[in-house]
Amino acid sequence: MQIDTIFGYHLPHLLQNIIIGFIAILLGLIARIILRLVFKLLARLWPLHLIHSTIKYLGGPIASFLPLMFLNGSLDYMKMDLVYFNGLNKAIEIALIINFAIILVRIVKIMEEQFYLHFDLNKEDNLKERKVRTQLQFVRKFLVSVIIIIAISVVLLSFESMRKIGTGLLTGVGIGGIIIGFAAQKSLGNLLAGFQIAFTQPIRIDDVLIVEGEWGRVEEITLTYVVLNIWDQRRLILPITYFIEKPFQNWTRVSSQLLGTVFLYLDYDTPIQPLREKLTEILESSPLWDKRVNVVQVTDSKQGSIEVRFLMSARNSSQAFDLRCIVREEMLAHIRSYFPESLPKTRVSIKADDNNHFGQMPPFTEPPQSLE
Repeated sequence: MQIDTIFGYHLPHLLQNIIIGFIAILLGLIARIILRLVFKLLARLWPLHLIHSTIKYLGGPIASFLPLMFLNGSLDYMKMDLVYFNGLNKAIEIALIINFAIILVRIVKIMEEQFYLHFDLNKEDNLKERKVRTQLQFVRKFLVSVIIIIAISVVLLSFESMRKIGTGLLTGVGIGGIIIGFAAQKSLGNLLAGFQIAFTQPIRIDDVLIVEGEWGRVEEITLTYVVLNIWDQRRLILPITYFIEKPFQNWTRVSSQLLGTVFLYLDYDTPIQPLREKLTEILESSPLWDKRVNVVQVTDSKQGSIEVRFLMSARNSSQAFDLRCIVREEMLAHIRSYFPESLPKTRVSIKADDNNHFGQMPPFTEPPQSLE
């Protein structure tokens, strides 16, 4: 395609190149509009989540990738010095590499969302869903990291000077490998710990943990750290190696179902059977109880009171906590109303000695006279 003259007027090379570039970009935009219309038509005919995700995540990168691709193809028709040609060609090449890497990252995100549709975390028993989502999240972040590293490497190696540096580095790969190994030891340890957690799964997404004395849910697992959503909406950030090297509590490792306990310290005169009946009444009236466990036991006796344990079950940790609070409040109100004598009290025994009967005042004695 050559544009030397328009209406009989000879065009300078710079203007010719601008017109060719403009036409190439325009063709790319037209192709992008056509492609977008096709996907919107498909979305109307088949309202699939995959089509909507493709429009959502790939619309932006494709909008710049197609014009760049057409512009790259039009360079052969432009007339310019070799220095300018090489510079423009290199710039477009780098832009295409970066854009293509973004498209690959978005495709990985689309694939992750498609898997997420089949594994809903809102289910009551979501053990399988949490397991799969943890693996998917780690695999996505690992693939994104690989794509970014490869894209940066391709961009750098496209320069002749960088290729020469790379060739020179290969000659010292032995010593360099040892140095890099020591320098990257911590990062490699985190990466390996991430792989171990993703596939052995001591923790999963949405697991309930007790870490450093804090109760919270696993909100995010990255390649290097874990984000714990604390009950009061704080975030506890821990290195991923923490969960390989240190002990912690996982309340939902096998199942999200939990047992809740309430301890009350009552008097020795407390009748236990009425408390069992009251606990059954409280649990049966609460939607938080999953009908598995309902137990009242005297678990300890101390000098001034007995320890009564109320044991109940719930579908997950949040419901178990709320159910414990309900049982504690209603049981205390019941005891105050019907068994006030069962509340803890201190017994004091007063005995009279041989010379002083209980209830009698001791004999009056004159105070000593002061000596003058």
